[in-house]
Amino acid sequence: MEQDRNEEVMNGVNEAVRRLIDEIQISDTYREYDAQRQKVNQFPELKEKIDEFRSRNFELQRSEDNALDKIEEFEKQYADFREDPLVADFLAAELAFCRMIQEINTKIADAIHFE
Repeated sequence: MEQDRNEEVMNGVNEAVRRLIDEIQISDTYREYDAQRQKVNQFPELKEKIDEFRSRNFELQRSEDNALDKIEEFEKQYADFREDPLVADFLAAELAFCRMIQEINTKIADAIHFE
């Protein structure tokens, strides 16, 4: 009986997740991100440079010695790269999409009192 109830609950959760995914995919934020992603993917070398930028940025953000001089050097190193409209548009769309996903995750965690 309890297993049946758990399966029923999980089916409901899975259906809610599918609906959430559908809603995310029709959002302007996701559609803009997906359009920019598709544009960037047409240029494999540029995509590789963007991935390198994102990876280095992530490492820098995670670094325990998050020194201001390292951040400034990183920003200088990639300043011209980030001025490329294709790069700038993709990174802006990706950031907006990430923020949307973070907001969703925060709302779920807060609602279920997940610590």
